[in-house]
Amino acid sequence: MSSAIAQVEPLTTARALRGPFDYLLPEELRAGIAVGSMLVVPFGRREVLGVVVGLTEHSEVSEEKLLAPLRAFELGVPIDLVALAEWIAAEYCSTIARALRLVLPPGANARVAGRLGMPRQRRSTVRRPQHLPVGALHAEPPALTDDQLAVLVELRGLLSEDATAAQLPAQRLLHGITGSGKTEVYLQAAAYALERGRGAIVLVPEIALTPQIVGRFVARFGETVAVLHSRLTPAQRREEWRRLRSGEARVCVGPRSAVFAPIERLGLIVVDEEHDSSYKHEGDPRYDARDVAAWRAREQRALLLVGSATPRPESRHALKRLRLPRRVDGGPLPHVQVLDMREQVDALHPETTQALAEVRRARGKAIVLLNRRGWSNFLSCRSCGTVWGCPQCDVALVLHRAAGLLACHHCGHRERVPVRCHCGSTAVARHGAGTERLQHDLAAALGDGERFPIFRLDADTLGGDGGREQPDAGGVGALLRRFQEAPAGVLIGTQMVAKGHDFPEVKLGVVLDADATLRFPDFRAEERTFALIAQLAGRVGRGGEGRVLVQTIAPEARAILYAAQHDSDGFLDGELERRAALRYPPFAHLVRIVCHATEAPRAQAAATAIRDRLKAQLGTDAAVLGPAALFRLRGRERRMLLIKTADRRASVSAIGAAVQRAARVRAHAGVSFSVDVDPQ
Repeated sequence: MSSAIAQVEPLTTARALRGPFDYLLPEELRAGIAVGSMLVVPFGRREVLGVVVGLTEHSEVSEEKLLAPLRAFELGVPIDLVALAEWIAAEYCSTIARALRLVLPPGANARVAGRLGMPRQRRSTVRRPQHLPVGALHAEPPALTDDQLAVLVELRGLLSEDATAAQLPAQRLLHGITGSGKTEVYLQAAAYALERGRGAIVLVPEIALTPQIVGRFVARFGETVAVLHSRLTPAQRREEWRRLRSGEARVCVGPRSAVFAPIERLGLIVVDEEHDSSYKHEGDPRYDARDVAAWRAREQRALLLVGSATPRPESRHALKRLRLPRRVDGGPLPHVQVLDMREQVDALHPETTQALAEVRRARGKAIVLLNRRGWSNFLSCRSCGTVWGCPQCDVALVLHRAAGLLACHHCGHRERVPVRCHCGSTAVARHGAGTERLQHDLAAALGDGERFPIFRLDADTLGGDGGREQPDAGGVGALLRRFQEAPAGVLIGTQMVAKGHDFPEVKLGVVLDADATLRFPDFRAEERTFALIAQLAGRVGRGGEGRVLVQTIAPEARAILYAAQHDSDGFLDGELERRAALRYPPFAHLVRIVCHATEAPRAQAAATAIRDRLKAQLGTDAAVLGPAALFRLRGRERRMLLIKTADRRASVSAIGAAVQRAARVRAHAGVSFSVDVDPQ
């Protein structure tokens, strides 16, 4: 007999509001409603979308007082993704309603607002990647190296039916140097999963990398591959989601959000470039796609395979490691030379200038990494010392000369470049240099029109808007193709130039201001510095010998020296030893709470109340640090608490309850709260 009452989570953003709420199902709906069904329900004075999270015959509210849903959708959320949303809400101190929004079919909210009509939509196909080699579709796999074969033997054992029943869930770290053939391992592991009637999810860190790996998977598996990312049109996203839900597509490739792909009988989840911080979601809930992937793999008894040339210390500590220590072409890793900039005045070391000139003479290619956008870091008045800052955030504005603007890379505020200071002085100084200025300077020194072009890859050249938008994936692909097809030239840019690209002709790599990330007040600073240099080095010398120059004012820094020696084991061993001594992840867990308000006293009072409650509840088992002031962001004052704990589950539960309590206190009206478990 069908249940009469649906327990529904209305998809509201209010943190203080806790569901689910009971709704009485009319007779005509009862047979078709299940956990995961999407309903439009009356909620206060509004009509909102809700998801059924339970069914029952009894309610604490009398049936006469229960409201009925207004209508139901044919399409719903898979029951395993409802369970995933409930886990995310608890794991990341969020609400189930916010977590459910992550797993909805694309366009569900728009349908409620009447912008899309009802469930059946005209199909819109996704344009498959262009520039595939002739005859590449369903092409035979290449010959494998001995290292790849050894890895695949173990992976196939883990993916076999017997292992699925007896050993899984299983997790492995594929630690392979750049150019060692990790993608081919992913492809053959996915093929093995498909042979056994199971599906696969393949995650990449950024939209910009999606077309490259999609091209490889489509070439191998054809239309059984679906793509999910935010640059698709709404109709394309709905069609790809439908193909996955129906089983028409069995492999999903995409960035972070593809971890929610509605695939039944998952056999494999791959997380490529698992070290990349973009797997951490910035909105609420602040989930980590790597942890979500691990949860789904455990629940589905699937294999989780995370890969990187520069794995996180957390992964190195927790997972059994499979190694690919050699490049597939048998070539060596490039020689890395550290250049001391402490006594240099110019932005480029003389050896860097000479090396770039040699690349130009040889009609070769080079990549130059400077992890800073814009023309200049900031402007100041030489007369009175004024620094031009953002009116909404306590940060300096960055000069973007081509656009004639100063821009905030946090909130997107823009204003024209000043001619004079408010004191009347016209002596306006520019400080520092970003990729825009570097492109100008290199073009002046080396560029020769079409014979030796200077390409630039950063958010400004690819549709970014003051740091608020991600670069357009199509723009990235087009620019990278132009660089690849050019007979010679230089590609300069931010960290995007170091991610996953394969350019056999590149013989020179340059990292400018390599120690910049070391100056961040972050315990992961050394890890990120090591990864940035090692990843850039991995783009060099794939078709033969290569050379990498690393400019720094900290030539003795541990991360830089290990990266120069291509010694990831040495770096990881030392980093794990340091973190154990300081009780940082993976030997403890961090949780950050930020209270936002238009007035500083309100933010301070809310943070203090949460701190006092947590200290009383957690006792000496956790360190509660703060409140500390953060810079003003988008016109709101911020106060931060940081909790360091060994007992993640108990602390997250206590933190969630403390924040929930504070959100309901009238004295904290107007204060918003964000909780970040394991912040990046």
